[in-house]
Amino acid sequence: MKEEKKYYNRELSWLEFNYRVLEEALDKNNPLLERLKFISIFSSNLDEFFMVRLSELISQSKLEYASLKLPSGDTAQEIVANLKSRINKLVKQQYNCFNNDILPNLEKEGFHFYTSQNLPEKYIPTVKDLFSAKYSLMLTPMAIDPAHPFPFITGKTLNLLVRLFSDKQPTIPLYAIIPIPTATPRFLRLDSSDSTAFIYFEEAVKLVSAQLFAGYNIDKSCLFRITRDAEIAVDEEDSNLLTAIEMGLKLRERGYPIRLEVEKSADEDLLLFLQRNNMFCEGFDFKIDGPLDLADFMEIACIDGYHDLKSEPLPPIVNIAFQDNKISIFDIIRKEDHLLFLPFESFDPVIRFIQEAASDKKVLAIKMTLYRTSGDSPIIGALKNAAENGKQVTVVVELKARFDEARNITWAKQLEQAGCHVVYGVVGLKTHGKIALIVRDEEDGINRYVHLSTGNYNDKTAKIYTDIGLFTAKKKFGSDASAIFNLLTGYSDPPRWKKLVTAPLDLRNFFLEKINRETQNAKNGGKGKIIAKMNALIDTKTIDALYEASCAGVKITLIVRGMCRLKAGIPGLSENITVRSIVDVFLEHSRIFWFHNQGNDELFLASADWMERNLDKRVEILFPVDEPKLVDEVKKILEIILNDNKKTRILQPDGTYEHIKKEKDKTDHRSQLELYGFFKKRNMENKEKEKIRFIPNTKPEDTE
Repeated sequence: MKEEKKYYNRELSWLEFNYRVLEEALDKNNPLLERLKFISIFSSNLDEFFMVRLSELISQSKLEYASLKLPSGDTAQEIVANLKSRINKLVKQQYNCFNNDILPNLEKEGFHFYTSQNLPEKYIPTVKDLFSAKYSLMLTPMAIDPAHPFPFITGKTLNLLVRLFSDKQPTIPLYAIIPIPTATPRFLRLDSSDSTAFIYFEEAVKLVSAQLFAGYNIDKSCLFRITRDAEIAVDEEDSNLLTAIEMGLKLRERGYPIRLEVEKSADEDLLLFLQRNNMFCEGFDFKIDGPLDLADFMEIACIDGYHDLKSEPLPPIVNIAFQDNKISIFDIIRKEDHLLFLPFESFDPVIRFIQEAASDKKVLAIKMTLYRTSGDSPIIGALKNAAENGKQVTVVVELKARFDEARNITWAKQLEQAGCHVVYGVVGLKTHGKIALIVRDEEDGINRYVHLSTGNYNDKTAKIYTDIGLFTAKKKFGSDASAIFNLLTGYSDPPRWKKLVTAPLDLRNFFLEKINRETQNAKNGGKGKIIAKMNALIDTKTIDALYEASCAGVKITLIVRGMCRLKAGIPGLSENITVRSIVDVFLEHSRIFWFHNQGNDELFLASADWMERNLDKRVEILFPVDEPKLVDEVKKILEIILNDNKKTRILQPDGTYEHIKKEKDKTDHRSQLELYGFFKKRNMENKEKEKIRFIPNTKPEDTE
């Protein structure tokens, strides 16, 4: 097969992933508010796509790279043209679903979302009184004329453009913009007795806008929204990386405009006015048939109550091993290794791990990496307490975690003020590996306790992302964990690893060796088999190795949530490769790698996807699952996932994804629900067994 025909384009592949998200909104078998949630996620995803991926492609198409072919064989300009067409279709499909399906059904359930055009008369005094008493002073009309140039418009904010005429000069059009304040609610409740009657805040501004222009008459108006390039260019050789990132965040706010969204009713004159005053990318101006920025509807999707309109709640279950808080978590981990399967199992043991270490007199040091964490993270609080309690606390904070830079800067400063040693990663690399190390002085000497994970130390996302974490006190893991922190915080040559494998040092070669071993086994007449689960498959070297393995007869099953450059099911190239994608209530985020190895199965978990950025430009960690009991657990997880016939789509040779065609008499299997049931049964059954356990009475005098 020609080299340029071997791979899909990553951006188009990502759009197909976002279409799979949209499909969940289109699926009438899903509860109504669940469908609204996926509409919101689709919008939020698309915003980020414009801000990051599309902005980079547009830059390439304008510079000397314009004629350079991407791995898919297309130039950046060709891909941008294809993206325009596909995005237009997807946005129309999204709003068709919202306007003609979801919104009417919300109205049947008592929800009403009014505009300035259809607001009932009885509510108009309420809106005007509310603005008079609370919101009017927040509005700042900005004239546009020779003395007042077109103002800077912040990305992803709503704005009202008005055309008006003076009573004194009724033939000369004037223009002004009213930025919609971001600190206000998007949905204004109209009646305390009716909690589901709303008017969009921007539509309420339309109603009162005339009050802001005394002596002038508003002729026309339209709402609009701009999306800007959000990439940050930072000189990592800067003597103060934190300051450099802070400056980059300020520059991000002024990134060049990429997309313009205006309401469908916008007059052509207003649209041309916006286009003349902003250098938008040609073709990325959208007339939107409905409210701009549907991402805000996540607030409605998560509204209290209305359980019959939502998916069944799946509260995390505390792993049986950690349910007794009277037992030290270090005694639990020292006894045996444990896996936590989020979000089916609770993240609380991870929080407890750090909190207990912070106050434990035997703990000498705590070291951990932080890539993304929550706004009120209990782990940050525990680390600060640990430093105040005299522990040696070292935290590797990744300041370059996209869209979490500001939050991580805040945490870094707070941790430093509390007495923690804060390191801002490694020059030229993002620290994406998830690891925590506790050093404890015990009766038998110094012991190390390690937590490794496929996902972030974020108590919020731990409730909605599927991830796997390992607790271990094994010496080889502890030795490697110490070596990793020496690499991250000081000057140290890489050690001879005992258990862990890291990027960018040797992870790519590790994966290639494992794939090539399966290839050789198949060529020699043995059985070759690979099962791998990840978020994205982009790295062409890994893909080429998988193609070679497929041609040798290796059976390869890939579970890839998002982008996938690999072409599956192509005769003579990848006929032994199947690519599956699952989109459901929880975001699939775990990375699992299973190599058959002639029956001597090897299973690994990792923080890395098969992407160039993970293997070449990030500090990543892969760790083995060694204990037979834990190996069986991971195999069971994969078995349940691979049995899914409700939320799984299969990648077709033409690049599209299709739902599995369920056989007539076959049982429905929805993996996320079955995994929740599996962990609930396992932990609850074990708890009951603990209750009825017979304990020998060693004190006869206490008996009756």
